[in-house]
Amino acid sequence: MSHKGWHSRNYLPHFDSRDVMQFVTFRLADSLPAEALQRLKNADRPETLRHELLDRGWGACWLKSEPIARLVENAFFAFDGDRYRLHAWTIMPNHVHVLFSVLPEASLGDTVGSWKQNPVKAGLASEPSLWPYGSARLKA
Repeated sequence: MSHKGWHSRNYLPHFDSRDVMQFVTFRLADSLPAEALQRLKNADRPETLRHELLDRGWGACWLKSEPIARLVENAFFAFDGDRYRLHAWTIMPNHVHVLFSVLPEASLGDTVGSWKQNPVKAGLASEPSLWPYGSARLKA
């Protein structure tokens, strides 16, 4: 597999390489209110502030539910050793932190995508509206 090195999708840069450990944080959509997002846009050190704001526990905090947290954790275990080496993780009430190394057979995007589970890319449905656990089914 060819790794992309430094690249961006018009926001934060990413470094896709099997030679470095990756630290990824992803959050639930309602974890930062509009005022917090505005503060981040104007911040000198947005990453430091983002972690501080996420730790305030805003939003519905679905990840504090044991079955949901277990589902996320099991998604991390699914390809550990095949696509990546999982080093450490923590599932907070409204966001997740993961430390891992991508293995030669996979890419950073494929790895993170397998955790966030786009149902079409994951092969769970042929189109978004056919997946029973997402908003696309309500728009069909």
